[in-house]
Amino acid sequence: MLFVLAWKNIWRNKKRSLIILTAIALGLWAGLFSVAISIGVWEATINTTIDRNLSHIQIHTKEFKDESLISNYIPNGNSIVDEIDRDERIKQVSGRVLIEGMASSTTSSGGVNIIGVNPERESEVTTIATYIKEGNFFESKKRNPIVVGHKLANKLGLKLGSKVVLTFQNVDTTLTYAAFRIIGIFKTESSIFDQSNLFVRKSDIYPVMESEPIISEIAIRLNSSDDLDSVYSKINQANPALVVETWKQLAPELEFTYEMLILELEIFLGIILAALLFGITNTMLMSVMDRVREFGVLMAVGMKRLKVFMLILVETFVLSIFGGLIGMALGALTIWHLSDKGIDLSIFAEGLNAWGMPTQMYPVLPIYFYFVLVVMIIATAIIAAIYPSIKTIKLRPAEAIRTY
Repeated sequence: MLFVLAWKNIWRNKKRSLIILTAIALGLWAGLFSVAISIGVWEATINTTIDRNLSHIQIHTKEFKDESLISNYIPNGNSIVDEIDRDERIKQVSGRVLIEGMASSTTSSGGVNIIGVNPERESEVTTIATYIKEGNFFESKKRNPIVVGHKLANKLGLKLGSKVVLTFQNVDTTLTYAAFRIIGIFKTESSIFDQSNLFVRKSDIYPVMESEPIISEIAIRLNSSDDLDSVYSKINQANPALVVETWKQLAPELEFTYEMLILELEIFLGIILAALLFGITNTMLMSVMDRVREFGVLMAVGMKRLKVFMLILVETFVLSIFGGLIGMALGALTIWHLSDKGIDLSIFAEGLNAWGMPTQMYPVLPIYFYFVLVVMIIATAIIAAIYPSIKTIKLRPAEAIRTY
């Protein structure tokens, strides 16, 4: 009965009710969409970082983690790679040679990270091969081919076919150098990565180093990220002398920032609802003031003050929930539509690339956010109803009937 009466009372002043419903719906729609964009951008950043070079799991020696020297390679690294590769949950494993060195051209030079890879395996562990803008990713049969980042090529004045000399330290700590020809130039979302990294074939770097095949880093790509914890535990137990890390441990700032982002976005939604709270309270107070004589009559004929209180509460609750559901529905539809189509942010490419963020963004909103929002709306409705309800039950029936 209270619900039916509350519903009728809401629509007694259609214009006022529609205004507050629209305000609630649009406020929540804008809030949800903003949250989805923020989460979408950050999840895309995490995914592109994993795809670009991080992978799901990496393995190093403890010494290499402390000091990134080529001499701190993984003992029996190739055997470990073959053993890990037998796990059906793993898509591909790539053993890399990591060397800090110097790249020199005819015009300039600079410090770089030299990454020796098996091109076939690396193409399945990371997406670096898909970022090639000029040339190819080691499809050429030329001697000593090299693939460099777009930013590094510009810095050193390089182009396809240019010669670049790499200088680095051997396993025995002696310096060596070798000339390579550029067969590919890549450009990722991260200009920092493009400026500091280049790729060579492991089979080309070993003769220059006068070394047997060694591995500095093992990168692992899973078929499903859901298997991350179980695969990590298995590999970690099998290799207690090595440092096994997931992407969350390799880049803890990404995980921490993501958790902080979620907290900030929940606070952001709370601020939106707090702003709407004043509008709802004002609307309900105006509704109450318009019906003072009516409430006086109801209490005069025996309606308990608790029921009057509950009536105002139900009216506020229905108004808030109805507007909230419309806002959530609009938000969900917008997010669903753009999650497939995406939003092109290429106009901000330079700024986004400086932070390693993609220019194509897909809004994402975890399901639990909707449940959190429902709880927030209910809490907002209850708080908004308190002042108008208290003001109503404090009325004296005789004075209310006579005054208004």
